[in-house]
Amino acid sequence: MNKPLRRIAIFCGLLVLALLVRINWLQYAEAEDLNTNSKNRRITIERYASERGNIIVDGKPITGSVETNDTDFKYKRTYVNGPMWAPVTGYASQAFDANQIEKLEDGILTGNSDQLFFDRTMAMFTGDTKKGGNVVTTLNGAAQKAAFEGLGSKKGAVAAIDPQTGKILALASTPSYDPASFAGYRDADAKAWNALEKDKDKPKLNRALREVYPPGSTFKVLTAAAALEYGAVDDIDAATDTPEPYTLPDTRTKLPNSHPGCKNASLNEALRVSCNTVFAKLGDTVGRDKMVEMAQKFGFNNAEIDTPVRAAASVYDKNMDKPGNALSSIGQFNTATTPLQMAMVTAAIANDGKLMKPYMIDQLEAPNLDVISKTEPQEMSRPVSQKNAQLLQQMMENVVDSGTGEKAQIDGVKVGGKTGTAQHGENNSKNPYAWFISYAKTADGSPVAVAVVVEDSEARRDDISGGGLAAPIAKKVMQAVLDSKK
Repeated sequence: MNKPLRRIAIFCGLLVLALLVRINWLQYAEAEDLNTNSKNRRITIERYASERGNIIVDGKPITGSVETNDTDFKYKRTYVNGPMWAPVTGYASQAFDANQIEKLEDGILTGNSDQLFFDRTMAMFTGDTKKGGNVVTTLNGAAQKAAFEGLGSKKGAVAAIDPQTGKILALASTPSYDPASFAGYRDADAKAWNALEKDKDKPKLNRALREVYPPGSTFKVLTAAAALEYGAVDDIDAATDTPEPYTLPDTRTKLPNSHPGCKNASLNEALRVSCNTVFAKLGDTVGRDKMVEMAQKFGFNNAEIDTPVRAAASVYDKNMDKPGNALSSIGQFNTATTPLQMAMVTAAIANDGKLMKPYMIDQLEAPNLDVISKTEPQEMSRPVSQKNAQLLQQMMENVVDSGTGEKAQIDGVKVGGKTGTAQHGENNSKNPYAWFISYAKTADGSPVAVAVVVEDSEARRDDISGGGLAAPIAKKVMQAVLDSKK
């Protein structure tokens, strides 16, 4: 071979080699990124090429699929009572991707998951039409309805958990949205999406999982737990030697109470009438580091609480000074929490000190309804001993029997709770948030723990209280769970 031909052959060989390297790089290094890229339209077309599986509550689907005449998207997602279930399902849209369960379990719902390989292979031989699998949730339809209707036109959220298993029973957020309004890709879908994006009330925000609020006085339950666990209090009915008002440590700032009767109040009485002074002093006595330790045992400062939808991390500051810690001990300063987190605190106390990992997917099913995976309850931590948990129960039940939580009473059922009214806004200029955390207890233990937060900007400031606004909602949710077990 002469020299020019040899050079041409070598150049062509290098081109072929470069092509092989590029092909293999795409196949093995970039394939995953390309397959999951939101701009890859083939993914969306494939998502709706066959009938999508359903999300199930109480044995019934709360989603569906409808066949279209479209050349690209054969099916379109539909929802049953979409606004009520949106915080659970999320959305699946031909134009705007998907989120929450619709996104996280997309492989099962589309039938493309590796877990459904056998089903797809069998369908090739039997000639069955490809169909997605189902996601069976832990949600209780009656509890969800009670939570959603209880919030009504108010802005807020509800999270309810089965303390003994960690199953999420209700997850409501208002204002909400209808995922069906932008499930397609037409002009009307874009108009609905843009309206939601511009809405100042953020209807697409899942307030139960993704919004953090100052917890107000509901956090005093956690401070009481720390006081008992770390020996700051031995007798819940003994006087606590607390002045009124209480001067925050290292300052001249006097912390008042909203009502009289808190001077030297016992832990039990202080929780019943919600004394700021007693709990701020106890938080300082326990100390910042042990308060942080206790908060983290309950789940605070954990950025990986997946239900499987990831909850925002609740915060108890690790670096604040002594006055900051005293204020944080009554749920102020920069302490912040999700409704789910406060439901977890309540559930652990109701479950005699054992905190179960919260989850809302009970099992995944193949299209032929065979179970391909099932979630087993999992212990997350033990923040308090059984003895101290039962003392906390005694105090929380006192709050409902004769304290600030009387509106959560249920005939014939033992209910424990704690109210909270959390200040917010610069110089506390905005209307406070109304909180209530509670559990119901039967002879078989507690089947439900609930956290409710209401952001009612329309109410008169003096009318806002956890006992007045949030407790009645929690009562309805607990009652719904109790009735469903009869």
